[in-house]
Amino acid sequence: MPRNNLSREQIVRAAVGLLDTVGVDGLSMRQLGNRLGSTAAAVYWHVKDKEEILVLAADAVWGEIRLPDPHESGWRAAVTAMANELHAMTLRHPWLVPAMSCHPLYIPGRAHHDDHLLAVCRAAGFTGREAEQAMKTVLTFVLGTALDANEGGPTESTGGDLAFGLQVILDGLQSRLAVRP
Repeated sequence: MPRNNLSREQIVRAAVGLLDTVGVDGLSMRQLGNRLGSTAAAVYWHVKDKEEILVLAADAVWGEIRLPDPHESGWRAAVTAMANELHAMTLRHPWLVPAMSCHPLYIPGRAHHDDHLLAVCRAAGFTGREAEQAMKTVLTFVLGTALDANEGGPTESTGGDLAFGLQVILDGLQSRLAVRP
């Protein structure tokens, strides 16, 4: 496909598919061009480099997560839904969590997700630093569970591990709220 027929959106979709198949280490501009029926040179007309492709692909997959309204469902249900969505997304895109540890991928999609989770924690009654800690606890647990599942391959216990750990975290957070003056 000539460079004029390519769009950035097509390139990102193809990059996500390629990353899902070969991971970050297998991503190359040549393979991406081939996947698009084009050349690496044509891809370079739309993106600067492999790092930009990775950032754009990561942003796209963070955008897959639905963000529930905590006022409609309650904060626990909202956190649970977001955790399940995040976990499912990272299982669909197993390259993302390892890439986050090696590349600066704080992108708009992730920022939107994190801001929403922080707002859910605030809606629960947490304030200031405590709201940030609650958000980070949930986020770190879900990403760690996903990393573990992706390294060993998804197992039947993965969903159970997530549900159990998340329930324990939410019980602990709720108990902190209950003892407030």
